[in-house]
Amino acid sequence: MATAVTANRAELIAIANAVATEKMIDKGIVIEAMEDAIQRAAKARYGAENDIRAKLDSNTGDLRLWRVVEVVEAVDDYFKQVDLKGAQKLQADAAIGDFIVDPLPPIEFGRIAAQAAKQVIFQKVRDAERERQFEEFKDRMGEIITGVVKRVEFGHVVVDLGRAEGVIRRDAQIPREVVRVNDRIRSLILNVRRENRGPQIFLSRAHPDFMKKLFAQEVPEIYDGIIEIKAAARDPGSRAKIGVISHDSSIDPVGACVGMKGSRVQAVVQEMQGEKIDIIPWSEDTATFVVNALQPASVSRVVIDEEEDRIEVVVPDDQLSLAIGRRGQNVRLASQLTAKAIDILTEADASEKRQREFLERTEMFQNELDVDETLAQLLVAEGFGSLEEVAYVEADEIATIEGFDEDLAAELQSRAQEALERREAAAREERKALGVSDDLATMPYLTEAMLVTLGKAGIKELDDLADLATDELIEKKRVEPRRRAEDAPKRPEHKGGVLAEYGLTEEQGNEIIMAARAHWFEDEAPAEEDADAESSQ
Repeated sequence: MATAVTANRAELIAIANAVATEKMIDKGIVIEAMEDAIQRAAKARYGAENDIRAKLDSNTGDLRLWRVVEVVEAVDDYFKQVDLKGAQKLQADAAIGDFIVDPLPPIEFGRIAAQAAKQVIFQKVRDAERERQFEEFKDRMGEIITGVVKRVEFGHVVVDLGRAEGVIRRDAQIPREVVRVNDRIRSLILNVRRENRGPQIFLSRAHPDFMKKLFAQEVPEIYDGIIEIKAAARDPGSRAKIGVISHDSSIDPVGACVGMKGSRVQAVVQEMQGEKIDIIPWSEDTATFVVNALQPASVSRVVIDEEEDRIEVVVPDDQLSLAIGRRGQNVRLASQLTAKAIDILTEADASEKRQREFLERTEMFQNELDVDETLAQLLVAEGFGSLEEVAYVEADEIATIEGFDEDLAAELQSRAQEALERREAAAREERKALGVSDDLATMPYLTEAMLVTLGKAGIKELDDLADLATDELIEKKRVEPRRRAEDAPKRPEHKGGVLAEYGLTEEQGNEIIMAARAHWFEDEAPAEEDADAESSQ
């Protein structure tokens, strides 16, 4: 009998070692799982109400089983408590309040108990394996990894990574790429998340960072940090653009990325299923970078609108289709690369736009300042585009215009200020007609025109404004890069914040929202004071 017990003990340790090695987890976790399974089986045998503990020696396989009981004067719970007399039979120096050990004989595992123990061990080992996988991959996000295609489910590709599985979701795959089971495939570790069913490792072959990492593998200068990829944009499976810069003036970044006879870039192109890659020199000057990004189209001039965060690019008439690209691809990639909204105009379009703006501003100055057409045209020609500019610039800037003098400059500024006051008064009347509360008029940065806009959007009381998030108030409207109407796919329009057109900053938006919410805290303060007074009584 002793020999049999020894064999069983040795078998337990052998199983623990084998499982720990196979699953690549700590042997102590397997031993702990076995102890937990034995405890559960013992509770099923002796009663679940008992506080039963098991200890398995990881070297010898010796098993100890006991229950813990508390020494009390009067026993209420016979499963977890014992009186002093009974306790001293187990431990001579036992005293009231002590927790003592009551040894239990080993248990025989029946078929059901053995099956339950097996399930407990499997679950513990599975949990430990999942935790190991998460710890192993959580710090590897952004790396390229090679795996073997295990299966394809509902368009998603499941990849065997050796010690774990990753998934390339349909939207993270290269369109029209054919993937078969047992194919070796490279992908980017995009994200690693803890979920109930275990760690989920999300892979991608469509992300711009996948292309960046491939270049780092093919171009030693990128790996060494001599050349840096500053920006990247992709239309997966079709075309991509990268902006590169060299930190060593003797090395051409574009040439280094292309390689001898295009060997380096071709290696990346083949991995990305023939995706054409434009390698562009990056520049700190936004206008220069935009011109480079729109290659192969040539650009006549670039106008940057800092307030709207947009760029207007003028191209020769015969370059329009090349600048826009098939289905707007070229301008869309250039926009992603530069992180700017880009409008493409022909010379004719730009000329027509300038003439239209010139006429509109001339007419506005004629009506608002009560001046003749010639004088209004002179103001516009000198770059004045709004009443605010006329009213609040230094008088010298107006007086130095050819044909103007100080008296005329002072008169024009006075008329501009009066016109702005008229606009403000008209907006105030409209605001009141809309029923917008006077409380809103006390908020910082809000003009009467802004209050009218709020009123038209149904925001008429402090609480209405306070309920808004900052981006709902000031976020700019997102506009797709301009392209030909027949090529542009229809997309839902992003309307932006209620006051997006007024160019408020995020800090100003936050200040407005917090000012609108201030009365909430004022209402709470008296209630708290009343509560404090009642508690003191």
